[in-house]
This record gives sequence, C-alpha cells and structure tokens, in this order.
Amino acid sequence: MTGIFLVSCVKQKRSEAAPAASLYISDWFRKARAYVEDTGLPWFILSAEHGLLNPAQVIEPYERTLADMRAIERRAWGDRVIEQIKAEIGPAPLPLIFLAGRLYREPLAAWAGSRAVVPMQGLGIGQQKAWLTTKRHSL
Repeated sequence: MTGIFLVSCVKQKRSEAAPAASLYISDWFRKARAYVEDTGLPWFILSAEHGLLNPAQVIEPYERTLADMRAIERRAWGDRVIEQIKAEIGPAPLPLIFLAGRLYREPLAAWAGSRAVVPMQGLGIGQQKAWLTTKRHSL
C-alpha cells in the first residue's frame, strides 16, 4: 500500500499542550493513530483549528470544529489545507487515504479527485473502530 493518511482531529483532547499525535485522546483517534503508525506510511492530522498538522507538532488544546463553521469558512479551511499538503508532499500524485468524516473530506474532494481513498466510508463510529482494529492486526 502506498499513500498518505489524513486523519481527522477529534473533540476529546488533553488539557495541556502536547504533540498533535498525543493531544487527541478519544478511543477512535487512538485506534486510528495505532493503525496508521503500524502501516509505516506518512500521516497527518486534519485539524479544524490548524489545518494540516504534522503529528509531532506541539499544539495547545482548542475547541474549534468544522461543524461550527459556515460553508464558506470550510471552503477556506480546505484551500488552506490543500496548500499545506502541497508544501509537505509536493505535486506527487500519491493516494490520499482519508480516515475522516464528510466535513473534513468535502473541502478537499475536488482537489483530491481520484487520489482520494475513503476506506471507512459509510461506517458508524463503532464499525470504524472495529475496522481499524481488524486492519491493524492484519498488517
């Protein structure tokens, strides 16, 4: 498998600054992090507050979500993330593997085009956690 994982942020966070990979503490995020780290592929976090985050980047906790934004703000967020992705990976046509909900994918969809891979599309949270666990153990 090749590609770059884009993992959405979550509401549950530590109360103090931490590397982004450790700031988010929900069960779903922990399972997603374990899976993507075990694949050995590069990964980034899609943050409503910061855009694209390197997992090692230290950030403060925040409360912003894409659900709180108007459509125009989500489009601006998407434009920002696209520029951040280009700066990180260049123009290489690698698959973008989204472990993220619709609000995080939609602003990037037209740009990602056929490179977008959404392996958990249509699954509920419980099903996603089971999928992540199963996939991790099959690596």
